[in-house]
Amino acid sequence: MAGGDVWTKQLDQIFYPQSVAIVGLPRGLKTGKVFLMALLDQSFSGAIYPVHPTAEEIDGLKAYPSISAIPDAVDLAIILVPHEHALPVIYECVEKGVKGAVLFTAGYKETGTEAGRHLEAELARVAKESGMRLFGPNCMGLYVPESGLSFFPGLSKKPGPVGFISHSGSLANILGRIAADKGIYFSKAVSLGNECDVTGTDILNYLAKDPKTAVIGGYLESIGDGPGFLNALKAASLKKPVILWKVGLNPEGQKAANSHTGAMASRRRIWQAVVSQSGAVPVKGFDWLTDALMSFSLLPDGLGDRIAILSGPGGMAVGAAEACGDEGLKLAELSADTRTKLSEFVPQTGTSLANPVDVGLGASFDIDIYIKAARALADDPGVDAVVSIGAGLSRELNETYTNSIIRVYRDTGCPFLMVNIPGFEKEFAAAFCQAGIPFYETAERALGSYAQVRKYQLWRYSRTFRHCHSEER
Repeated sequence: MAGGDVWTKQLDQIFYPQSVAIVGLPRGLKTGKVFLMALLDQSFSGAIYPVHPTAEEIDGLKAYPSISAIPDAVDLAIILVPHEHALPVIYECVEKGVKGAVLFTAGYKETGTEAGRHLEAELARVAKESGMRLFGPNCMGLYVPESGLSFFPGLSKKPGPVGFISHSGSLANILGRIAADKGIYFSKAVSLGNECDVTGTDILNYLAKDPKTAVIGGYLESIGDGPGFLNALKAASLKKPVILWKVGLNPEGQKAANSHTGAMASRRRIWQAVVSQSGAVPVKGFDWLTDALMSFSLLPDGLGDRIAILSGPGGMAVGAAEACGDEGLKLAELSADTRTKLSEFVPQTGTSLANPVDVGLGASFDIDIYIKAARALADDPGVDAVVSIGAGLSRELNETYTNSIIRVYRDTGCPFLMVNIPGFEKEFAAAFCQAGIPFYETAERALGSYAQVRKYQLWRYSRTFRHCHSEER
């Protein structure tokens, strides 16, 4: 078996454990309790072993004084003990035959001290020599809804196509908490922390091959093995989109990243070259990251550049048209048939039947105007996608608007990009995403994210075509 296959099998066993020990689990409601709460919240079906020096049971589960005292095999250990006690626990895990360990404990190289660096190096040495894989230190660990693993309670139990790599556990947690409302569901999410053993490159290689992952996202503070990471990124990007938010590209961000996970310096121009060579999708900021994960999850293959804009607010329609041009997209030429259909119900004053189609303020009272216009635009063979900026003036009208646009989308198959108007109910925004229609805060973000997906699709198609063509020669 090739080394990569061995590594994949090893990670599979860690991502789908039959048993989990939580070492240093507190009896009361303290920080470490979230790991037990998370497993229970996900209805983890395997055995859970609390490890505590004196407790006989915690929250109804029998507790053990040490890893070695557990009578059965342990696949995954989550270690919460203070950093000065962590190394003996790691040795004990190795002796027990634990396949993987998550070290939540901080206090290593991110402290900037020689003692911290030495302790972390020792952790890495033990892990590499033993073959037990170590996540962290200073990390939250694993979220795999399919197996019931989670690093925080309240995350979706529904698995999905997004694999995520993060140097920040809290960011991964926050993303996990809002993701379902945006139609984003995870295959695996990994909080790496200081990555003394398991690295972002390792997980990228795994996710690239993982048949349950169709989209890869990441928040990166550093890259330890530049050439190895670039090779992994190139290979992964040819198979599936890799969306990366890289921080630490200026002195301010670098200083913060160094104290967070001990991240090393990265030069902006080098990162730009990595993106350019690899086909990765760069994003800047949490909002753009979530927009991209949502767009790549929900939008179909084969996106075109002919956009129809449907709006009640005139200024927002003009802004959307401007964004089309900025993102290299076109305003679709509407057919004569579509214009005729629109003229039958769009009021004549204060509106426009050209693209953008401005249905005016009256559409917020008569929501059927929005719905009929959306269907007319989606039916137009010259339209590749519809941007809809609209809302009714009551909750009932917004519910009708939401259900009707979803019906149009399902009937026509035309991609829709929904844009928020302040006051629109969050539950209906989530309903759009659950139905496969991305919902954005602004038209600029909608069109920017759509253009990113289309650009990646074209890049990947060109690379695949070039590869096939070269093989035919």
